[in-house]
Amino acid sequence: MTTDTGISLTEVASAKVASLLAQEGRDDLYLRVAVQPGGCSGLRYQLYFDDRAMDDDVERSFGTVKVKVDKMSDPYLAGATIDFVDTIEKQGFTIDNPNAQGSCACGDSFH
Repeated sequence: MTTDTGISLTEVASAKVASLLAQEGRDDLYLRVAVQPGGCSGLRYQLYFDDRAMDDDVERSFGTVKVKVDKMSDPYLAGATIDFVDTIEKQGFTIDNPNAQGSCACGDSFH
């Protein structure tokens, strides 16, 4: 099932994911974004490469990059934007999520 997840990747994040996927040397992987219980604020994000598909996955493509979100996580991620920052202070993926009412100081979890 392929529908619009409402999650988006910036061009910078999409390019970084494509680069990381190329390093893996496999063309069957995609970026899975999930929300799981845990972290200091109750929910935490998970971003990882996956080759397993679930029947209720919601999929969206950004160029050559496919992003899949499970049905339970999708409402928490609607309207969220994933970016990649590379500064002297921080390097990594960031998630700007309008559904988060608050987050912890480390930015890894939200409620």
